[in-house]
Order: sequence, then C-alpha cells, then structure tokens
Amino acid sequence: MTYAGVELGGTKCVAILAPGPGEVLARETVPTTSPEETLGAIANILSRWQFQALGIASFGPVDLDPQSATYGHITSTPKPGWAGTDVLGPLRHAAGVPAAFDTDVNGAALAEMRWGSGRGFQDFAYVTVGTGVGVGLIANGLPMRGFAHCEMGHIRVARLQGDKFAGSCPFHGDCVEGLAAGPSLIARVGTEHVAGLAGDDPLWKSVAWALAQLCHTIVCAAAPRAIAVGGGVLDNQPHLLRRIETMLVESLNGYMTLPAGAPYLRAPALGRDAGPLGAIALAMTVRP
Repeated sequence: MTYAGVELGGTKCVAILAPGPGEVLARETVPTTSPEETLGAIANILSRWQFQALGIASFGPVDLDPQSATYGHITSTPKPGWAGTDVLGPLRHAAGVPAAFDTDVNGAALAEMRWGSGRGFQDFAYVTVGTGVGVGLIANGLPMRGFAHCEMGHIRVARLQGDKFAGSCPFHGDCVEGLAAGPSLIARVGTEHVAGLAGDDPLWKSVAWALAQLCHTIVCAAAPRAIAVGGGVLDNQPHLLRRIETMLVESLNGYMTLPAGAPYLRAPALGRDAGPLGAIALAMTVRP
C-alpha cells in the first residue's frame, strides 16, 4: 500500500507520499501561514497523489475525540489565526480516503517505535524541544488519551536555584516550554545571541534542568522503556542529552532505576524525518 502523510508544524508543513521510510515517492513543503492558504496548498497536493490512506500529525492542542463536534480541530493554540481551525475535514475531503489524525509528537513517537529508537517497545516517549516543547506518550502501544491528549510540555516544574527568569509561555509563564523552548532562549539572551551560545554557557544548565524535571515526571507517571529527545534546540546543542540524563538520575535519587543497557535518553534515530514519517505511521493504523 501507498500512504500519504501530512505533518503540520508551526513554521512549515510537510506532505509525504510513501509505502514506508525506505521509499519516499514524493515530498513537498508548504509554509505555515494562514489556515486557508496553508490547508488549501496541502489539499491541492493531496488531490494530485494516489494513495490508500492518509495520516495527519498536527501541532496542537487538537481535539482527538471522535465523538466531539470539533474532532480534528486545533483548539487553544497560541499560533495567531489557527485556534478553532478544522484540519482533518478539508484534508480528508481532498484525499478522498480514510484518514487518521493525531498530534505531531504522538505520530513521531509511533514512527520511532516502528522504525527508529523505540523499536521493540510498547511503552515509549518522544520529546521535542523547538519552538515549543511537546511530548508523545505511548502506553501499551497506543497514544495515551483522556479528555485530551498529553500536554506535558506545559507542566510546572521545580525551578533551578538562582534562575529568576519569569518564563515565556503566554499561558503558564515558567512551565517547561516557557523555560526551555526556543522562544525562551530568545527572551533570555536576544535573537542575535542564541546561535552563538557556547556549550558551557550557564543558560544550558537551566534548560537541561527543566527538561530533566519533565523526564522525571514522565518516568514517575508512565515508566516508558526509553525516551527520545529531539527538536531544534537539541539538534543545535547535542551535549544537552547527556546532561539531562545525568540530572534525571540525580533527581530520581535511587527511587526508580532506569533500564540498563543503551542510554535511557536517546536521540531520535529518524532525526528530522520523525515528524513526516510519524504521519505515515498514523496512516498505517487506518483500517479500510
């Protein structure tokens, strides 16, 4: 079977056509502008392709309740103009095939479990740190659900002693996203200085601390077999991964012992393709 996947991101969207990760037949990128312009461009792409199922992995928050009147809509996102947008409806209509819809991070987690750093696991977490902090949390092979999806990037955490930064999240101030995501770095040091921050800059201790606290919560709440941590911030500062794991072990303080063997915190094996391939992984869950 051939599948189509759409990853909706805050700055760009990727449409991909593939039977799997080893044979990508087509890939097109669309800038994320207004909902009408962006979704219209993606719908046009999908209408030109031939495939049997569609997967949509979207930035959020999104409504994932199939019984809800706003199923497939983006909800309370801070991205201007996108709150309340119906994503699933117009793309499914353009595709004309069955579709699966989930968060971008849940899709990425499923892709890593199928083809990457989470292979062999039924319990796995995927954390991305970029313009926001998102967590895809999979338990017993399925994305965790309740009245909403996982939003652990917005948990409040214990602050690193001496860090007085108020946080940049417009909803919660100093949640993990407000302390560790890209906008937080810009708010702390200015746009022109972020790229030049050295690996030993004190700022990275605050970022690693917030992310270690997030991982502490994930471990205590769900005990996944491993956690993949990626995104633009980690791509640019790969030293953070080991610092976060060291702080995580110190924070757990022997109460829980992480699985032995490979590093518990690991880079996504699919790299930046985890998102688009996450949409393909979602399409593969569609039943005819």
